[in-house]
Amino acid sequence: MKVGVVGSGMVGSAAANALVLTGSAQEVVLIDKDEKRAAAEAEDILHATPFTNIASVRAGSYDDLEGADVVIIAAGVSQQPGQTRLELLDRNTAVFAEIIPSCLKAAPDTILLIATNPVDVMTMVATRLSGLPPHRVIGTGTILDTARFRALLARHLGISPKSVHGYVLGEHGDSEVLCWSLCDVGSVTVETYARQIFRPLDEAAKARIDDGVRNAAYKIIEGKGATWYGIAGGVVRICRAIGRDEQSVLTVSMQGDEIENVGPVALSLPRVIGRPGITGIIWPTLSREENAALTRSAEAIVAAAGG
Repeated sequence: MKVGVVGSGMVGSAAANALVLTGSAQEVVLIDKDEKRAAAEAEDILHATPFTNIASVRAGSYDDLEGADVVIIAAGVSQQPGQTRLELLDRNTAVFAEIIPSCLKAAPDTILLIATNPVDVMTMVATRLSGLPPHRVIGTGTILDTARFRALLARHLGISPKSVHGYVLGEHGDSEVLCWSLCDVGSVTVETYARQIFRPLDEAAKARIDDGVRNAAYKIIEGKGATWYGIAGGVVRICRAIGRDEQSVLTVSMQGDEIENVGPVALSLPRVIGRPGITGIIWPTLSREENAALTRSAEAIVAAAGG
């Protein structure tokens, strides 16, 4: 699998490194306006290949994206302490207007994977600028928020996060929806299991987990300036689902008309991902409160996009 990474900052370089470490790509091309930075990151990652998986890793130009199965867009202005994801919109839209035509000129059949914030709005921007069908423009969406939700639930319950099933839907941002009604462990709800092991999920515990998910980025940015490991893991998971044609269900963002009375909007729902991109959607059975919150989240994205 050949993957292009446009933007070799912390997110782009972490994603490229993770692609190689996990054997999810056999060829990785890094592109950045700062050519020295891209070359340095590529060389550093290449030097790890004798210890992990053999792959071709190099810096290049847009022409080097020819034949890329996926192009990850991780370029743009990063979120600063105290700044919301939506405040990045205008500057990153201008960046996309330069990047996307160049990517598609070299790799017209690729899938665009958007990791730049505000990711849902930027997925809409990328869909418009590229002219690609929406199923080939995938935003990382709430794949990371879902992972955070499962990780924090697992820590509370004292079990593996791989055994916790729960989803965060809607915006990758302040209006995201933690779907408590869908959470289960094995064959029982998380609340039932929590009672069985005498670690109840009372309102205080739920509020603590909600805060840990919803405000994770702000806390990490305050501590180290940016987030990159978690989202790199999410990017690799999506790439692996595409490269192996897994038809896996992941919470990613795509522009569509799924939310009644809210015009075309990109937001995260459980979507099926395989070699062509997004191949299906699983509409979740939500509580009345969660459905209302999902609608409000969609409206927030549309408003931010200027709709």
